Amino acid sequence: MKLDFYPFIRVEGLSAKDFRKQKIDIQLFTAVIFTSRNAVDHFFRICEEMKIKVSQDCKYFCITEAIALYLQKFILYRKRKVFYGADGSTKSLLEVMNKHRDNEKFLFPSSDSQRKDIEEWLKANKCEYATATLYKTVSNDVKEVLTGKVYDMIVFFSPYGVKSLFENVPKFEQNGTHIGAFGPTTSAAVEEAGLRLDVKAPAPQAPSMVAALEQYLANTNKK
Repeated sequence: MKLDFYPFIRVEGLSAKDFRKQKIDIQLFTAVIFTSRNAVDHFFRICEEMKIKVSQDCKYFCITEAIALYLQKFILYRKRKVFYGADGSTKSLLEVMNKHRDNEKFLFPSSDSQRKDIEEWLKANKCEYATATLYKTVSNDVKEVLTGKVYDMIVFFSPYGVKSLFENVPKFEQNGTHIGAFGPTTSAAVEEAGLRLDVKAPAPQAPSMVAALEQYLANTNKK
């Protein structure tokens, strides 16, 4: 089996000039919500470019423990100001945030296509918050890759990858190509695009894409 790795998308940070147009004063917020490492990177990049000093008392709410630990690159890590969901789900993150919602003013750094579920929760619970767009997801040019070879399987890890596929090859036809997707939003994007989803992860018996692929290939070889 031969695997090729090609990024269908890339992340581009907004400039400080473009961020200023949003008229958001970072220093007015007492808590920051992080759902990705990209959000962490670009939040602190903007702070550095604009010479903004984040308060030592600022709290950080992270969707996973891995993102919480990643903060150590930028702050003095103290558990009493860094919180994260128990299982990496949006639900568990919101449960943690719910305990602090009345006392904090939340800043939600995100891409140009932010997570609507968290913003809807903040609105529904009448939280003081602002959504700050700090970076955007753009498609890479992979036309040569997609038209030069016929792949047995294409695996997506982001709904933006599915979008990039059709931006590069508008008349893409799946035919015999198998499609894999990691994460519920990516799986939904595959199906909404009219593609057949063959491999879906995470699943109870396949928590990772590697495990899902191994399981799928093993079942396929039995037929």
